[in-house]
Amino acid sequence: MKQKFLSRSAVAGALATILVLTAGTGLVWAASDAVTVFAAASTTNAVTEIGALFSQRNEERFLPSFASSSTLAKQIDNGAPADIYISANKKWMDYLEEKKMIEPGTRIDLLSNRIVLIVPAGSSVDHIAIAPGFDLLPFIGDSRLSMGDPDHVPAGIYGKQALESLGVWAAVESHVARAKDVRAALALVEQGEAPLGLVYATDAAISKKVRVVGTFPETSHPPIVYPVAIVAGKQSPATDRFMALLQSPEAKSIFEKYGFAVR
Repeated sequence: MKQKFLSRSAVAGALATILVLTAGTGLVWAASDAVTVFAAASTTNAVTEIGALFSQRNEERFLPSFASSSTLAKQIDNGAPADIYISANKKWMDYLEEKKMIEPGTRIDLLSNRIVLIVPAGSSVDHIAIAPGFDLLPFIGDSRLSMGDPDHVPAGIYGKQALESLGVWAAVESHVARAKDVRAALALVEQGEAPLGLVYATDAAISKKVRVVGTFPETSHPPIVYPVAIVAGKQSPATDRFMALLQSPEAKSIFEKYGFAVR
């Protein structure tokens, strides 16, 4: 029998969000009263800001859960109460669509992104020339390259594809620190636990503790596309309003502020 509950971390995040959104109101809203958005970790800042705008404009609650796209997709498949899903790649949206877990006709390609190499802000490394056969091992040393787990995290999947296309993956594979999502990969570099990281450009842009030292050519990996859709059976006036807001000029401005390209 499939599980019908969220992970402890997702529940904790959801409860924390409810408390933030209701602070000072004297009210505590149940998750069933909210538009619940499951979104890729890399969209955290932008989607949180858009959600606040949604709540302010419509007087409707916004309840987000941010994690790896794969984790969220599997939670939805296991019955988690999501209304809208934003994935950091097409693979996990396809996964849900094949299982008929996406409301027909609601899927759109919303955003795109870039893959970059980052170092701690105080690193002596200024630039890494990314080209076929380039050597990352001198920059990694006896430590690790921090990146999302390439077996399931979209940023890691794109990163592995880029490194493979450039002929570098075989040399660095055993030196990879496989993070649970792209924000965890960013944190390892921010904290100085890894001298080098591979993340989205948008994640690097929100941190003052890292610097970008190289950007992967877009030709080195498939296009980075963020699709969004309403979960099957969850279409309503409220979810339609949120989808419309995601495609509005106001949301476009917010996404671009955080470094996304709006498709």
